[in-house]
Amino acid sequence: MQVHRSIPGILIACAVASLADAQSYPTKPIRFVVGFTAGGASDITSRIIGQKLTEHLGQPVIIDNRAGASGTIAGGIVAKAPPDGYTLLSGATSILAINPGLYKKLDYDSLRDFASVSQTVSMPQLLVVHPGVKATSLRELLTLAKARPGELNYSSSGSGSSSHLAMELLKYMTGIDLVHVPFKGSGQAMPNLLAGQMQLVFDPMPSSLPHVKSGRLRAIAISTTARSPAIPELPTVAESGVPGYESSLWYGVLLPARTPPAIVARLNQTINAILREPDVLERFAGLGAAPLGNSSAEFGKYIASEVVKWGKVIKAVGIQTE
Repeated sequence: MQVHRSIPGILIACAVASLADAQSYPTKPIRFVVGFTAGGASDITSRIIGQKLTEHLGQPVIIDNRAGASGTIAGGIVAKAPPDGYTLLSGATSILAINPGLYKKLDYDSLRDFASVSQTVSMPQLLVVHPGVKATSLRELLTLAKARPGELNYSSSGSGSSSHLAMELLKYMTGIDLVHVPFKGSGQAMPNLLAGQMQLVFDPMPSSLPHVKSGRLRAIAISTTARSPAIPELPTVAESGVPGYESSLWYGVLLPARTPPAIVARLNQTINAILREPDVLERFAGLGAAPLGNSSAEFGKYIASEVVKWGKVIKAVGIQTE
C-alpha cells in the first residue's frame, strides 16, 4: 500500500529534523575561513570570536586563513561548502559589499550564497604614515602629495580591499596622485610600511594602533565620522579638511546558504552572547572595535544596503578589476 504524506506533514518532519540537528550540533571541529592573512583586523577579530565559540560549543573552531583577491577566495570556499554548520565565513566589508561591484565574475553571490548569522564588530581605519614622511596632519599630507604627484606610495591589503577603497576615495575627493601597491592582506602590507618602503596606508585600527602607540608609525586621521575613544586626540578625515568623507569596516559570521535554520539560530544566539561578555568587550575596546550583534535577518538587510553603497563608490572612483 502506498502512503501519501501531506505537505504540512513533510514540513513538520523537516522542522523536527532541523531541530534535532541543532540540538546535537556540533559534533566535530568547525572551520572558520578568514579571507586575509594572519595579523590583520579580520584575523584578529575572528580569533577572538573563534576562541570563545570553542569554549561555548565544546568543539575546536579552527581558523583557516585563505588570503587573496580581497577575500574572494575565502568567499568562494564557504559558498561551495556543505551547508551543515561546519564551515563558517569571517565576512568583511570587502568580501561581501565591495567585491560585488568590483569583480565582473565572482565565485559567490553575497546575497544568495550565504546564510547571515550575526554582524560582529565595526571599526575605523587609521590613516598612518611612516615617520619619514614630513607630515603631521592631513592638511600637511595633502600639501605634500600635491607638491610631489605620483611620488608617494601607499600600500593596501589587496586590490579592491577596504584599505584600497578608503585611499581611492580620499584621492577622488582631494585630487591627489598616489601610487597603489597592493599586498595579500594587512599582515604583508604593514611590514613594508614599517620598513619605509611604503609611505602611507589606511589600515584597520587593531593592526595599526599598536605601531602608532610604539612610535613606529604616525597617525594622521581616522576614517569614520566620529573620533574613537581608543585614540580621542586623533581627528577624523572629515574634520581635517575633507568634509563628507567616511569609510568604516565591519565584520560578521556567515554560513553557506541552505544551512538548517536551527543551526543558524544556535550560532546567532551563541555569538551575540559572546559579544556581551566583559572580557570580549574589553578586548575589542582595546582594539578600537565596537561589538555589534544582531539578528540573521538584520545582518542580511545590512549587507544588501552596503552592496548598493560601495557599488556607487566604485563606479564614482572608476576602479576596475578583472
